[in-house]
Amino acid sequence: MNDNASAPQAPGNGFAAAAQPVAAQSVIHTDTDGLAAGMATLTVDGQDIPLYHVRPAGQDKLPVMIVVSEIFGLHEHIADVARRFAKQGYLALAPDLFVRQGDPSTIPDINTLMARIIRKVPDAHVMGDLDACVAWAAKNGADVDRLGVNGFCWGGRITWLYAAHNPRVKAAVAWYGKLVADPNPPGQPTHPIHIASSLTVPVLGLYGAKDTGIPVATVEQMIAALGAGTSDSAIVVYPDAGHAFNADYRPTYNAKAARDGFARALAWFREHGAG
Repeated sequence: MNDNASAPQAPGNGFAAAAQPVAAQSVIHTDTDGLAAGMATLTVDGQDIPLYHVRPAGQDKLPVMIVVSEIFGLHEHIADVARRFAKQGYLALAPDLFVRQGDPSTIPDINTLMARIIRKVPDAHVMGDLDACVAWAAKNGADVDRLGVNGFCWGGRITWLYAAHNPRVKAAVAWYGKLVADPNPPGQPTHPIHIASSLTVPVLGLYGAKDTGIPVATVEQMIAALGAGTSDSAIVVYPDAGHAFNADYRPTYNAKAARDGFARALAWFREHGAG
């Protein structure tokens, strides 16, 4: 792993093209007052991985929060979420996990984005990239014994899988990540339902009852599978929320559910030693 290469460009203020139109009246902007933010480059098996990092300025030995993006990649919303965690005392890390396949910010529609990039991202690469994030955090003065993972949509599914992959994770929060899929794309053989009963890391799932892409029946199936295991995991279903209810820049935003979800996430991480 190499973090000494020239730093990539920061996420800036842009949003992915396929996520348009942006609902400007509800976009949350988290400032960098009191924070130190920047970009690094990790090299994993010869591939450069851009990494946005942000922490309270002048502090070390901080707990670590990995923020795993939606299908739209490392854009302004994900950077803002990372800053929200930094304001809570974390070293927050948001990697560009799609860099091998292309730049999702330039693709104008979701169907094309799924076909050209998302379905071509092997889970094994993602797990390795997240492992590299943890190693970078340890090398840069953070306390990786207090490691949390928080992901949205595509990143919600990845959050479940990474909690199973890396037992060093203290706690995780998965926001509306798909739980069951058939058929599976090549390179993505496992879904959260497959690891639920063997999971040891406590994961909090946050889902919307009106999410047409993740039926409540599959959420109930996941709850039952978790109940057959031993992890201290839980799922909350918001009755009035749909998919992407935390995405404050999109029409799907549900402020009440989003605020409650973030409060629950912070409490979950602290309760389980990741805060």
